[in-house]
Amino acid sequence: MIVDTLANRQLYTAINPRIAKALEHLATTDFSQLEVGKYELEGKDLFVIVNDYQTKPKELEPFEVHQQYIDVQYVVSGEEEFGYLPLANQTPSKAYNSEHDYANFDYESNKDDAAFIPLKAGMFALFFPGDIHMPGTGANASQVRKIVIKVRA
Repeated sequence: MIVDTLANRQLYTAINPRIAKALEHLATTDFSQLEVGKYELEGKDLFVIVNDYQTKPKELEPFEVHQQYIDVQYVVSGEEEFGYLPLANQTPSKAYNSEHDYANFDYESNKDDAAFIPLKAGMFALFFPGDIHMPGTGANASQVRKIVIKVRA
């Protein structure tokens, strides 16, 4: 997992060419003008999801993990917290679904091992396959516009 701002995006471009393209797309696109939805950059290998939502209490959300995709999550406006759960000794509450590339882990049985980190406007988080995370939470409901770019690993 990596958390940073787009001002430092050049530090991460050598990880993967598609991550470099995703970070550049985030830095050069006015997402305030795009409709909520899915936009392809390189078919199923690299695509953008534009989301508007209210944050929810962490007690109501599951953790998730992916195997096929890297998540590049960027907050355009608003602020949320995301949860991070170490992979060791975790048992999914919902088994891996290969069609939708996720498994879930419930909050209640993992809350003692979880950490929550703020993600403010202008910040991004990279979640690699195996990084268990819980996006979209907050102690108080707040409006967020977030971009998720799915990068095939």
